Amino acid sequence: MFSSFAAWLVTDILSLSGWGADALQFFLADTIWILLLLLVITHFMSLLRWYLPVDRVRHLLVSRRWYGADYFLATLFGAVTPFCSCSSTPMFIGFVQARVPLGVTFSFLITSPLINEVALALFWGLFGWKVTLFYLLAGIVIGMVGGMILSRFPLEGWLEPFVQKLRASAENASQNTKKLPLSHIWKKVSAEARSIWKNLALYVLIGVAIGAVVHGYVPEGFFAERLQGAGWWSVPLATILAVPLYINAAGAIPVVESFVAKGVPLGTGLAFMMAVVGLSLPEAFILRRVMRPKLLGLFFSLVTLGIILIGWGFTAILS
Repeated sequence: MFSSFAAWLVTDILSLSGWGADALQFFLADTIWILLLLLVITHFMSLLRWYLPVDRVRHLLVSRRWYGADYFLATLFGAVTPFCSCSSTPMFIGFVQARVPLGVTFSFLITSPLINEVALALFWGLFGWKVTLFYLLAGIVIGMVGGMILSRFPLEGWLEPFVQKLRASAENASQNTKKLPLSHIWKKVSAEARSIWKNLALYVLIGVAIGAVVHGYVPEGFFAERLQGAGWWSVPLATILAVPLYINAAGAIPVVESFVAKGVPLGTGLAFMMAVVGLSLPEAFILRRVMRPKLLGLFFSLVTLGIILIGWGFTAILS
């Protein structure tokens, strides 16, 4: 719907053409979609926090019946939520507000854009169940291991101040829920949601604008040409080339299919896909609003390393 509106506005109303028109169309469609989705998610998470006790959320995700169960549950939740890397950020903030351990929260943030049911269905149809299963397990492994490693660092102090304040106020809000009328609760929920939305909106615009320029300017086949026959370093190269882009998992799968059809190894194509949905530069701009550079750099480094290792592993299995 938003793509059709953007195409009508750019081509029929503004009469634009060329790479600039493609970039503007991409920017308009994705900006409208992401900003609206952010507004809905921030309201939903704020409302959920008022009516779902913080302790219950925390207990669900951190009850340690066996080691790593909390990280595994967080990755599964990430896998079933149909969010891109940009729209996962409000959910991340919601986890922070619920005082879920930050390592577990990062497991969700890593996995959510990488895996969703639409992507899995498309992957199954294009590459078969074995490749799909590997892709699913790879996303879960990256999420679990990344979250476990990040939990060893002093993450609390590496969040931006406005996120720390939201985290600190979560307990008081949940304790006073039953004492307030619904109309008063909704005003507070809406005010909090709009505050979070305003804090993220500018970064969404900047991030999507960068992705739109790359999307419109880079010629078709640019990436496939540079990844064909690149040898062992094609996986790291694919991961690095994917960073400026912004595509969700469902949109990235046809790109991987075109890569494979042009002779790019499937492991390299998989690394490109995972990087483009989990390490995009637009995502970095949005996440910068909620975490400080040290944490952002550590997060991206760990996910990058995980994607490269999985790409190499998949290449080795198929060779």
